[in-house]
Amino acid sequence: MKDGAYREGVTDSYLYAASRTPFGRFSGALAGIRPDDLAAHAVTSVLARTPALDPGEIDDVVWGNANGAGEDNRNVGRMAVLLAGLPTSVPATTVNRLCGSSLDAAIIASRAIETGDADIVLTGGVESMSRAPWVLPKPERAFPAGDVTAVSTTLGWRLVNQRMPKEWTVSLGEANEQLADRFGIPRERQDEFAARSHNLADAAWNAGFYDDLVAPVATDAKGGTLSRDEGIRPGSGVDKLAALKPVFRTDGVITAGNASPLSDGASAVLLGSGAAADRIGADPLARIAGRGVFALDPQDFGFAPVEAANRALKNAGISWSDVSAVELNEAFAVQSLACVDAWKIDPETVNAKGGAIALGHPLGASGGRLLGTLAHRLRESGERWGVAAICIGVGQALAVVLENVTEQNR
Repeated sequence: MKDGAYREGVTDSYLYAASRTPFGRFSGALAGIRPDDLAAHAVTSVLARTPALDPGEIDDVVWGNANGAGEDNRNVGRMAVLLAGLPTSVPATTVNRLCGSSLDAAIIASRAIETGDADIVLTGGVESMSRAPWVLPKPERAFPAGDVTAVSTTLGWRLVNQRMPKEWTVSLGEANEQLADRFGIPRERQDEFAARSHNLADAAWNAGFYDDLVAPVATDAKGGTLSRDEGIRPGSGVDKLAALKPVFRTDGVITAGNASPLSDGASAVLLGSGAAADRIGADPLARIAGRGVFALDPQDFGFAPVEAANRALKNAGISWSDVSAVELNEAFAVQSLACVDAWKIDPETVNAKGGAIALGHPLGASGGRLLGTLAHRLRESGERWGVAAICIGVGQALAVVLENVTEQNR
């Protein structure tokens, strides 16, 4: 094949619509809802944004899910398609890159569109951390006499292979305590970042920013509904956060207040080619302009978005000086601050509508949330370039560059 011959056959991929459920607290309002039902709700809500689209026109569904040990087993993407009432001819797959699963789903879909394998792909992700089950490993021999331990699948390492070096398998919190030590990021700065997240999220909700992005969820048969992200704490301040005790070290800096909470929720993003606009019945919001993936030692996962985003920018042919909006998943305040410092960007461009510390971080759904929020931020501001980035347990990260293609930017 001649140089450039492959590129000649590549089209562009676009983001047409995004929607998500409100994100619920662990054991909160969404805890009574199965993850496959949450996923189906995200599917129907994003398609409601494009009512002219015949769901039978969807070439594929790529869905993200991190845990997959309970009701989200057996390809939850396909279950979402069936439960949402789409034609049985619409196929679906489920991908697992832990916290980056739904961003990975969008990346996979964009490649399929760009190479001509598909025209319209529905992507998204789901996680019910409340409903993640305990699991029991099968015994290595029949009829063991001793006790067995049920292992939680909610978050982090489980059933660890003993061949793994101990430094790799520290808890997510301990890994970020090490990051705080490495970069000298103090507790007060982390608490300030966390308070900012809550207050910006509250302001964005009050201003109506999330009205077109979030689809309320009926929580019970008596008419209960969750309409807003459940974890937001309006009026958060450093003084309140300073009263919280460290979680992972007695003398540590990471608390329940400056880390993302365990959460439940689902997100969906509709992607398509430029030629699919007529069938979708809408103009695209943004072009997928660049993608990046990167990995470090497992315990350094919080810092991996730095190079993932740099690679995505290089692939998009732009630099940080061109970027006006950044959506960085706030797994922990300390890792977010370490990334922002490394990029040397204006902190005010980051998570201007609040981040995961306030909104929540249902693992498999967070990447879709980032993309939807970023596209709508660019549409609102009329600015051209944005970056979505997410750290991923076991040392990885993903990033996507979006180019605003709405009328306001033309």
